Amino acid sequence: MKSIKRCQRIITLFLVMFIVGMTVLVLKINREAPFYMMNSDNHQLGMVYDRNGDVIFDGTGKGEYEENYFIDLGNLIGDDKGIMENTLIAQNIDKLNNYSFSEGIIREGGQASIYTTLDHYANRAVYNAYAGAEGCTVAYNYKTGEILVCTSLPSIDVTNGYANMAEMESGTLISKAMYGTVPGSTQKISTVISALEIIGSERLFAKTYTCEGKYLNKSGDYIDCHDPAGHGTLNIQQAVEKSCNPFFAQLIESEDLPLEQIIKKYRKLGYAVNDDKPEYIDIDGIQCAKASTTLTDSDDFNTQWGCIGQGSTLVSPVQLMMWQSAIANGTGKMTMPHLIDRVFNVYGDVTEIAKTSFSEKLFSEQTASTTKQIMLTNGQNNYSVSIGGYKVGVKSGTAQVKEGAEENSLLVGFLDDERHPIAFCILIENKNAVSVTTENIANVLLNALCN
Repeated sequence: MKSIKRCQRIITLFLVMFIVGMTVLVLKINREAPFYMMNSDNHQLGMVYDRNGDVIFDGTGKGEYEENYFIDLGNLIGDDKGIMENTLIAQNIDKLNNYSFSEGIIREGGQASIYTTLDHYANRAVYNAYAGAEGCTVAYNYKTGEILVCTSLPSIDVTNGYANMAEMESGTLISKAMYGTVPGSTQKISTVISALEIIGSERLFAKTYTCEGKYLNKSGDYIDCHDPAGHGTLNIQQAVEKSCNPFFAQLIESEDLPLEQIIKKYRKLGYAVNDDKPEYIDIDGIQCAKASTTLTDSDDFNTQWGCIGQGSTLVSPVQLMMWQSAIANGTGKMTMPHLIDRVFNVYGDVTEIAKTSFSEKLFSEQTASTTKQIMLTNGQNNYSVSIGGYKVGVKSGTAQVKEGAEENSLLVGFLDDERHPIAFCILIENKNAVSVTTENIANVLLNALCN
C-alpha cells in the first residue's frame, strides 16, 4: 500500500513538472517566436505614420504612392533592409512586429504601428524648398520635445530600393541632423551663455571691444572679421548681431573669463572638451552625436577659433536646436526630443506612449532670459523682413569646411509664440553655389507648421 502511494506521489510530481515545463516552453515560444519571425525572410511589418495619420513607412509594401513620396524622410525613417542602421525602423523594428504565435502571420488584420511626432506635409515643404541644395533642417516643439521636421538632403525613397547605391551622393543614407557639423557663428551662443554664467549680465554688457577688420591676438595670430572694414566699437548685443569674430576673440582673452571656467561651462552644455570621451543623445534608439571641441589656451588661435565656431568644434543640428529650447523656455533645461508618439501592437493595443522629459539644468534662468532677449533683439533688428510675420530669436552662422574651399550657412533659433513653440536649426551646404538661403527655409518651415 505504501509503495502504491509512493508511486502515485512520484507520478503526480512528474505530471506537475511536465505541466510546468510545457507552460514555460509555450511562454518561451510565444515570447521568442516574434523575434525569430522578424529575422526571417517571411517577416511581416506594421506601418509608420506621421502625427496626422499620413503613411511614412509601409510595412506591407502593398500601398500605392506617388514617385518619391517618402523621400523627404527616407534617411530618417529607413526600412528593414539592413542598409541604414541609425534610423527609426532599424532601431525600433521589434515594435512593428505583425506576427502572433497563436494566430500566425497576420497580413490583413495586423495593426502593429508606430505613430510619430513628424509632420509629413511640413517635411515635404521644407525638402522642396531646398530646390536641389543640400543640407538639413530639424525643428521641434520646445515645450513637449516632439520632433516635427527632420529632413536631410540628399535623401532616398526607400520604395525604390538600393540598386543604384554606388551612384548615390555622399550623405544620402544618413540623417545629417544627427551628426556633427562645423557650427560657424551659431557657436557664439554657447560662448555668450558661458560668459553670462561666469561674469553675469551687467559685467558682460559693460564690456566693449573694437573691431578693425582683423584682430592680432596675444599669440601673434590674426582673427579675421567677415567685414574687412571692421565694425568699430561694439558691446555684446552688437557683436552678436554683427557676428564679429574679433570681438569674441578679445572676449575669450579677457582675464575675467578664465579658460578653465569656459571649459566647465562648455562641458555643462554637453561638449566633449579636449580628451573627453564622446557621448551620444538617444532619440528613440537613434544615436545623435554630442558636441565636441578643443580648448587649450585662451590666447591661442585655435582655442579662440573654436569658441567662434570653427577649428575642431563640431555640433549636430539636433543639439543646436535643443539648446534653443533651454533658452526659449526660460528654464536653462533642454526639452529632450522624441520621434515616437505612441506604439500599437499586432492586436491594436497601445503599448507605448511618449512622455515629455527634460535635461538637467545647463544654465540659470537669468542666463536663459538674457540670451533669449539678445536673440529676440537680433531677430527684430535683422530678420523682421526676411522672416516676416514671426517673432523669432535667431543666430546665423557661416562655417568654413573642406579646408576653406566651401562655406555652409546655418540658422538656429526659436519662435516666441505660445501657440507654436518651435525651435529649429537649418543647414545649407556650400551656400555660395545655391540661391536658396536659410531665411527662405525658415519662412517655409514656419508657414508649414503654423498655418
